[in-house]
Amino acid sequence: DAAVHAFSIAGTGGFSSRNASFAAYPLPGVDLIVATATLLFSLNFGLFFLALRRRFREIWRSEELRFFLAVVALATVLIAWDLDPVYHQGALESLRYAFFHVTSVISTSGFSTTDYNLWPPFAQTILVLLMFVGGCSGSTAGSIKCGRILLLLRSSTRSLLRLSHPRAVRVVKLDGKVVDEETLRTVSSFFLCFFALLGVGCLVVSLDGYSLTTSFTAALGCLSNVGPGLDLVGPMGNFGLLSGFNKVFLSLLMLIGRLEIFPILLLFLPSTWRRS
Repeated sequence: DAAVHAFSIAGTGGFSSRNASFAAYPLPGVDLIVATATLLFSLNFGLFFLALRRRFREIWRSEELRFFLAVVALATVLIAWDLDPVYHQGALESLRYAFFHVTSVISTSGFSTTDYNLWPPFAQTILVLLMFVGGCSGSTAGSIKCGRILLLLRSSTRSLLRLSHPRAVRVVKLDGKVVDEETLRTVSSFFLCFFALLGVGCLVVSLDGYSLTTSFTAALGCLSNVGPGLDLVGPMGNFGLLSGFNKVFLSLLMLIGRLEIFPILLLFLPSTWRRS
C-alpha cells in the first residue's frame, strides 16, 4: 500500500490499491502527510533546485508559487467554513477534510477520504473551479496550470486598461520579466482549445442520458486529469456506468489533457504530415 500510494502521489495520478482510497486509513496524520506531499508535487520542480542551493528568496519571488498557495489557502478556508455546520466536529475536523480535498483536486491527484457529493453546493462549486486551476508549471499536476491563469488575468487586465488609455504602452510581466506577445497568444489559444474540448466532451458524454453535472464533471475530470467528478462519477462512484464509446472518448480526452492539448491536436492537422 505504501509503495503504490507513494508512486501515485509523486505522479499525481490518484491510483489507490484500496476501493475507498484514503478513507481506508482513518488516521488524521495520514491525511496531513498525503495532502502535504501532493501539494509539494504540484510545485515547479525548479523551486526544489533553488531550495537545494539555499536560494530561498528566489523561491518566494515566484509569483506563480504565491498565487498557487493563495488559491489553496483561500479555498481551504472557504470550504472549511462551509463544512463546519455539516460535520459538527469543530473547525479542525472541517479544516482536515477541506485541506485534503483542496490539495487533492488542485494537484489533480483525485484522492478522497469522504464523499464530497454530500457536501453543500458552495463547497462543491469551489472544488469544480479548482479542477480548472491545476498545479504550477513544471510539476506533475495537470489542468490549465497557475502560470497560464496568471498570464491570462494580466493580459485581460491590460486589454481593459487599454480601453480607457488606448495610447498607453503596457507590457505583461511574470516574475519581473516581460512576457513576449507570442507567448501570450499561445496562452490564449490554449484556453480556447481547452474550453472547446471541454464543451465537446460534455456534449458527447451527455449522449448517454446522464445529468449535466455527471456529463460536465466527467469531461472536466478527464481533460484536467483530476479523475473523479460529481454526481454519478463522484469520489465514491466510477466511470463504469458509461457506454463503451464514451469510455474510449474520455480515454482520448485524458491523453489530450496529459500532453497539454497542442501535441495531440497537431496530429490532426494536414500540414503536420505534409512534406515541406
